[in-house]
Amino acid sequence: CSLWNEGTQVFAAAHLELALQELRMLTATLTAALGFSPGVTRLPNGFAGTALSQHALTPVASRSAASSGLESVLAPLLEQQQQQQQQRRALRAPSAAMVATGGMGGGLFTQSNPEDRRVVPDEPGDRQIFKVVYVVLESQYQSSLSTACKRINAGQEKVAVECSGYILEELRDPANFEQFKKDVADANIFIGSLIFVQELADKVVEAVEPYRETMDAVCVFPSMPAVMRLNKIGSFTMASMGQSKNVMLDFMKKNKPSGTSFQDGMLKLVRTLPKVLKFLPGDKAKDARSFMMSLQYWLGGSPENIEALLLNLASTYVFESDLLTGEVVEPPTVIPDQGIWHPVAPRVFETNEEYIQWLRNEHAPTIGVDPNKAPVIGVVLQKSHINTKDDAHYVALIMEIEANGGLVLPIYTGSLDFSKPIEDYFFLNGRSVVDTTINLTGFALVGGPATQDHPKAIATLKKLNRPYLCAVPATFQTFEEWKDSELGLHPVQVALQVALPELDGAIEPIIFAGRDGVTGRSIPQSDRIETLAKRAIKWSNLSAKKNADKKVAITVFSFPPDKGNVGTAAYLNVFGSIFEALKTMKAEGYDLGAELPTDVEGLVDAVLHDKEASMASPTLNVAYSMSVAEYKELTPYAEDLEENWGPPPGQLNTDGQNLLVYGVRFGNVFIGVQPSFGYEGDPMRLLYAKSASPHHGFAAYYTYIEKVLEADAVLHFGTHGSLEFMPGKQVGMSGGCYPDRLIQSTPNLYYYAANNPSEATIAKRRSYANTISYLTPPAENAGLYKGLKEVGELISSYQGLRESRGASIVNSIVATARTCNLDKDVDLPSEDFDTAELTLDERDIIVGKVYSKIMEIESRLLPCGLHTVGVPPTAEEAIATLVNIASIDRPEDEIDGLPRILARSVGRDIEDIYRSANAGNLDDNLLSENIKEAIRAAVRASVERSTDAAGRVTEVNPMMASLGAVLGGGSPMLSALKKQGFDKVQDPDLEKLFGYLEFCLKQVVADNEMGALIEGLNGEYTLPGPGGDPIRNPLVLPTGKNMHALDPQAIPTIAACDCAKVMVDRLLERQVAEEGEYPESIAFVLWGTDNIKTYGESLAQVLWMVGVRPLPDSLGRVNQIEAIPLEELGRPRVDVVVTCSGVFRDLFINQMNLLDRAVKLVAELDEPLDQNFVRKHALEQAEEFGVSVRDAATRVFSNAAGSYSANVGLAIENGGWEGEQQLQEQFTSRKGFAFNADRPGILDDKADMFKSSLKKVDVTFQNLDSSEISLTDVSHYFDSDPTKVVGSLRTDGKKPSSFVADTTTANGQVRTLSETVRLDARTKLLNPKFYEGMLKSGYEGTREITKRLRNTMGWSATAGAVDNFVYEDANDVFIADEEMQKRLLETNPNAFRDMVTTFLEANGRGYWETSEENLDRLRQLYAEVDDKIEGL
Repeated sequence: CSLWNEGTQVFAAAHLELALQELRMLTATLTAALGFSPGVTRLPNGFAGTALSQHALTPVASRSAASSGLESVLAPLLEQQQQQQQQRRALRAPSAAMVATGGMGGGLFTQSNPEDRRVVPDEPGDRQIFKVVYVVLESQYQSSLSTACKRINAGQEKVAVECSGYILEELRDPANFEQFKKDVADANIFIGSLIFVQELADKVVEAVEPYRETMDAVCVFPSMPAVMRLNKIGSFTMASMGQSKNVMLDFMKKNKPSGTSFQDGMLKLVRTLPKVLKFLPGDKAKDARSFMMSLQYWLGGSPENIEALLLNLASTYVFESDLLTGEVVEPPTVIPDQGIWHPVAPRVFETNEEYIQWLRNEHAPTIGVDPNKAPVIGVVLQKSHINTKDDAHYVALIMEIEANGGLVLPIYTGSLDFSKPIEDYFFLNGRSVVDTTINLTGFALVGGPATQDHPKAIATLKKLNRPYLCAVPATFQTFEEWKDSELGLHPVQVALQVALPELDGAIEPIIFAGRDGVTGRSIPQSDRIETLAKRAIKWSNLSAKKNADKKVAITVFSFPPDKGNVGTAAYLNVFGSIFEALKTMKAEGYDLGAELPTDVEGLVDAVLHDKEASMASPTLNVAYSMSVAEYKELTPYAEDLEENWGPPPGQLNTDGQNLLVYGVRFGNVFIGVQPSFGYEGDPMRLLYAKSASPHHGFAAYYTYIEKVLEADAVLHFGTHGSLEFMPGKQVGMSGGCYPDRLIQSTPNLYYYAANNPSEATIAKRRSYANTISYLTPPAENAGLYKGLKEVGELISSYQGLRESRGASIVNSIVATARTCNLDKDVDLPSEDFDTAELTLDERDIIVGKVYSKIMEIESRLLPCGLHTVGVPPTAEEAIATLVNIASIDRPEDEIDGLPRILARSVGRDIEDIYRSANAGNLDDNLLSENIKEAIRAAVRASVERSTDAAGRVTEVNPMMASLGAVLGGGSPMLSALKKQGFDKVQDPDLEKLFGYLEFCLKQVVADNEMGALIEGLNGEYTLPGPGGDPIRNPLVLPTGKNMHALDPQAIPTIAACDCAKVMVDRLLERQVAEEGEYPESIAFVLWGTDNIKTYGESLAQVLWMVGVRPLPDSLGRVNQIEAIPLEELGRPRVDVVVTCSGVFRDLFINQMNLLDRAVKLVAELDEPLDQNFVRKHALEQAEEFGVSVRDAATRVFSNAAGSYSANVGLAIENGGWEGEQQLQEQFTSRKGFAFNADRPGILDDKADMFKSSLKKVDVTFQNLDSSEISLTDVSHYFDSDPTKVVGSLRTDGKKPSSFVADTTTANGQVRTLSETVRLDARTKLLNPKFYEGMLKSGYEGTREITKRLRNTMGWSATAGAVDNFVYEDANDVFIADEEMQKRLLETNPNAFRDMVTTFLEANGRGYWETSEENLDRLRQLYAEVDDKIEGL
């Protein structure tokens, strides 16, 4: 009587309705037959199993079975089981194509067959038949409905039922949808529940609405409003509820629990039904009572309750006379609304005192667990699974935890506010009684698939203060489909059941169960349940163990793999931060051994052994040497790596015989160096469309942490390593995915840059990281230097002497600007031209344009230095941050930025000032600069009031309250502004803005980065918070939060669409001005982090380009679109080719769906081809490839599932590329996987379509959205830039235009790519303020400078966008200056050697023309540095 998943031996034991004596007989018989011992059962080979009890068996027999003997029950069950196995075998034979592509047949996420659950009476005879059709989001009701219908057919003499049922996701299949419509047309009763996916809700309405009036009853439980309006129970309808005064609706509005769902409101209404119904007319009261009783039956969930639901509706609304066999429909049988449910407990407990007494005194001794030592895992369950007895997955996890020595406190509620049972049951005398919490419901803690209350959830979880894991049942796919899919979890489920719980602070979205394709029942996933149980217990041990006994593995990165790059992390002083962490840990009682380094330099030397040593040397930096035999024994998947890397030990992290783990131990703390990907320098591997597995050395590193060191936690230090980007599913790891295999059961704490929520989210979902955000360095103005400073001084003198000596000064300005290469950005007179021939106004225009350019450079925001964890920002750093925050308008908070306030005070609009200054107007350039200086002065005045003698802000004083204000002189900020000439501003104008800045200052200085680490190691809850740009969104602060992204269905926002239109219009205006016509096609790059920071601006740009408007659904989720009429658009629809980063693909696949639907929508519009370039190109490609126009309109591309980047950055960073052709082939082969909204379960390899679309591109386009990360800070931007790819594909030999939208300031700009690279070089690589700030960080700073140079060369390789002077000036700064040479060599010789190599490579590849003298110096330097490193 058990159903099992073939090949895994996981039992989902069936619930049988037997008398207590028969149940005991059955349990004893099966236990003996299967060789189980009494008590907790473990299946063979370590598989998780279920206990055989009254709670672990499933009702499949008819009522007559309740009084029959064991023999009569087993026979039909076994026969049924054999039939189901045969059906399963047919379903579970995936085709080769399915396995190879990683998607479902036809590209859909599920291929389960609704016909498998169709119920028809075997012998209807002359009985009257009523027909039922149902659609549900989740499948737990499927078995109860099927059983209920079979019971009716077996037990009723005069009536019988036909039932057809659908899982909501199945309606995507056109054949299923057509059958659904036919079934609905013949139905008497329609039932729907939790229909919260907009496009599928539309399908339900489309099918049901035409037959609503002819059906006898339509019963829809909580769903989208349009679906709820289908309700019709006699005279009771939801439609009428919204049209007039209605007691029921008013009651629900007034009495709905705060922050919870419509379902909670209805539950409260059910409990208070008598009070409401007395206000309704008689017939309406009867029909309303029928609806509420139906809801109560539905929530009861068992086959008996569902049977009663169907019979009640049939007797009341289908049949005119009572045809039911002489019995009254039973009232709903329900367990308490909330309680504590354990599968072997004698009853549901309603107080935790009673449950804990039973657990400690009866259950724990029975299973051999010491209740005084065992960790207690709190588990949150969904009541519907208990009601429907679809609880095998719950039982399996509970038993697995207990088999691993833990105890379980399993709670449930019928509401969708799970915070209430946590408050009621997880606390005893005000203290938490659980060590870890696992939410198994798949929903956010408060709310459901429609509405959530995250602040309430966070408050509850913070009070509980325990790790909060949210495991996921794969409900939108069968478990076989999930396993076979390379994408993994269904995108809708990712949005509802992964992204939303993350906003509560949830971690570890492990798939612990899947839907059976035939029965719909939840099948426990044995290896996932084992992993989940072990990880929960490991988290629990952190709060139980003494700090002195805990072992912690701190992991640093080396990327690219080289001695000079150990400790790589974005804008983080890694070794300085680790040193601070070690000091804090020692103070907290951790065992760090006897000899801890006394300074950062000592720590660097201890980890690297010798900074000048080669990473290839097998005798250095070795913390552990692992024999091949030990490696194979401890690494069960080692053999799987041989396909890519051969037998161990391989060529990496080895001495030829053993596998080497690099690092050093200080007592119980290990600091190790994570191995590299391994294929960085291999041109052939870089070309592979899909990424290779980790190499043996990588696997050995994590095997050492888990099995040899037996670490209690691992701390990955900084953004970012390779673990989370190893091959595997996008979301919803299986036991075969490498991130899961590598991290095993070790809790993973991960310091991640606060401005990078997208990749942090990948780390959370794929490597189970509890992220801790760290602050990036504050951004300061880049300033002017050398010749640029001289130009600025000349312009200052011109202002006072423009009429007397203006011509000669302008001649000097022009000459000096040329020496600074500003003639590449500003149209200057020729070298021999005398500006005396010009009028005064004409000279003003020249000076204004030069001034505009140098002010653009001067005011460019520049992150200075590297951040150190545990060191809060100084007052100066706080001022730099607040200046940028004060400069932005915040219409959502009704706060004007200070630039707008100051412009208004002089009778101007700030947009007009920006526009005029950009055009070169000297007066407005001067005014714009004066506004900037005034903002700095005012913010400084506000912060100085809170600055202590040490130059730090320890306590924030109210900004608008001061003695000066009391005495009538105004605030310090007002005084500062008046000194700058803005004397018409008054304090009331400033009050709202500076009140906001006061809040922001408190966030800036409220650092909790080190505190969050200690809390995590203590097994406590880490407060969640958004990631992104702290300037745009100060709620990113304070750092030290468990970072999350955003609800992926919330973008693009209206504000993002407005900003997108501005930038697209500016781009098109510039292209038309330069080329004389609109571009026909533009290549976009979409990034995950950028769209999180801007709430979807670049996503909205793509939509505006093709002329499509995004629309929210009735719940505010952006998942609908409409074409903008050409008359309103006012221009042609421009075609697009969208390259999505792998991270964007993982986080926003729903938005990829939106984009693909938008392109297909406009491609199918009947419009003139000269006004619709999307359709023009789609028609051409339809003919080229022999496909439909819809299929030809494929424009949304990314990597294959589980793969990331084009590997162009890897090739350039490691020098392992033969030529630009190789880079271009890498781009098209790795980025040519297409998303198709008609087949959303698969990314097809469409490299030919990708190339065909790129061939038509006129413009390439990217976005910059924050000051911290620009074009040369990371390799990502050039890695995904298709400029030279397009040039090589175009048949006319024309190079595309390349533009970059820069929205890092309020004055957004569209520049050419070359302009942006020059701006980046002038403000960073060539700027003393930047490189001197970096050099203060020593070893890491030198590496950061070298990285900027290498990334600059990347733009030469992929776009030809780097001017010769950039290399020449960089050579003058870093190579020609002997003192600078010495500094670089002493701080990081390996990074300096890489810098010299980059210069030589740039020359060798034709990107830099220079003198033979410079090249000789570089060659000599390389030899000297190389000898020094090798110890010669």
